[in-house]
Amino acid sequence: MGVLDAALGRVFRLPEKDPSHRKSPKLLATPSHTAVADFDIPSGTSSSSSSSSASSLSSSSTFWRSPTPSIWSPRRYIPTKIRKNVSKRQMGVLLCVLLTLLIWILPPPQTWNRRVVHVNVPNHITSPYQVFRPIANAARKHPPDPRKWLEHNSNNKYALASRSSIVNAVSSHRHTSTKPRAALISLVRNSELEGIVQSMTQLEFHWNRKYQYPWVFFNDEPFSNEFKAATQNLTSSKIYYEVVPKDHWSLPDWIDEGRFMNSLEYLGAIGVGKGWMISYRHMCRWNSGFFYRHPRLKDFDWYWRVEPDVHFFCDIDYDVFRFMRDNNMKYGFNMNILDDARSFPSLWSRTRSFINAHPELIHPEAELDWLLDSRNSGDYNNCQFFSNFEIGDLNFFRGQANEKYFNWLDRGGGFYYERFGDAPIHTLSVAMFVPKREIWFFRDIGYQHDINRHCPPDSAHRCSCEPTPIDENFYRLVPLESTQKKPDDTCIRQFLGGPWLEKKYGWSQEGERMFGGDGYHGYELTGLEG
Repeated sequence: MGVLDAALGRVFRLPEKDPSHRKSPKLLATPSHTAVADFDIPSGTSSSSSSSSASSLSSSSTFWRSPTPSIWSPRRYIPTKIRKNVSKRQMGVLLCVLLTLLIWILPPPQTWNRRVVHVNVPNHITSPYQVFRPIANAARKHPPDPRKWLEHNSNNKYALASRSSIVNAVSSHRHTSTKPRAALISLVRNSELEGIVQSMTQLEFHWNRKYQYPWVFFNDEPFSNEFKAATQNLTSSKIYYEVVPKDHWSLPDWIDEGRFMNSLEYLGAIGVGKGWMISYRHMCRWNSGFFYRHPRLKDFDWYWRVEPDVHFFCDIDYDVFRFMRDNNMKYGFNMNILDDARSFPSLWSRTRSFINAHPELIHPEAELDWLLDSRNSGDYNNCQFFSNFEIGDLNFFRGQANEKYFNWLDRGGGFYYERFGDAPIHTLSVAMFVPKREIWFFRDIGYQHDINRHCPPDSAHRCSCEPTPIDENFYRLVPLESTQKKPDDTCIRQFLGGPWLEKKYGWSQEGERMFGGDGYHGYELTGLEG
């Protein structure tokens, strides 16, 4: 206290301390502020004794009596000499200064238990394995590192082809227990033979001839001998030919057939893609909730969906199924684009009803914000994972949450009274039941389906396609001139978040559109950075 006295004395010009002044004894403990009990003196005692006792009691009670409660003041904890010479205004100024210093020095409470990790991020990605991940908080201490996995397991580390038969046999035996139980699956008709031959030829050449995963073909009728012979000539892997069960490819008994026919006519009249086709409704329903139930797939845990008439442009030098399994991924996609909202006008309202009815099924780390449009009352923004290319975990789709969601939509009749597609349904299911860290963007695989084409950057050494910007296919299915409301940012950027949403200084969406642009060319990153 002597140092504080001297400092305050210099600040407030206090008189010098008297060296002969003795400190008064300190009361080390005082009782709490409670009422003092009244004691009655027995009447049988002598007056002197009574007087003495009373005097003693009076003295004792005086000592233990609590002082009269007073208003708390910080001045009572300041030495008397300083208190006598410092005004209340000076004391207030001093306390304000001390409080300001305290607030400035101490960190905010919310950071007291936070461990800060500083990461140096280079301006340009120098690793040959470009990883495009959504910005999300890691929930586990040691989450998988996909980039490190790719660095250690690429260069066809687990390839089975191009080895001697002895080495291949030994390798197969060694990796039997670790190789994922996975298959390439395709829903295809006999009439689509030419298209599936193209798809198979390219995927076998760029990838599966090295890893030899089986193919499983599904059809709503038996496959022809011509189809079987042609496809068997394209691969050394095992092929299964399966027929879709009749009850998975027919009108459910709870559907009003008259209302369904009216829907076909209406959607065809307004130009919704394949809105007039009965088989297309069956196909969307099967791809949404029945493919993973087929008995043939019960022996598999992973699938890669392959459509007829698609193109694969790039050599893939790692086992994608091992990648998915080892990094705890549930779903992988290649394009994230806008869908035609006229196909499923009630999908989001039915999904919200499901969420309200089964909140316990929603994953604690589910992130739906990137699928909601804040400018449109928080409704679904119609973004979708383009599901004709998808690599997924069959056990996720077989799980309780996804099954209940599909059954909820199916009983509502949306596959037939509207034209619910498997792409938006898979997208919403994955978003509700899977954390973002378990969803993977296969930016490194070049792919084309109809008018939608995706080609990775800096890939001339392994791809036969021209690199495309990350937003290339955003509104291919919903032309810019369409009256459908479009989100402020492209679908893939909303999914990735972080730096992918940063705009150029001085740019505005309205300004670009005034000069004839589409309003989506103001981003700092294009996705073509090497």
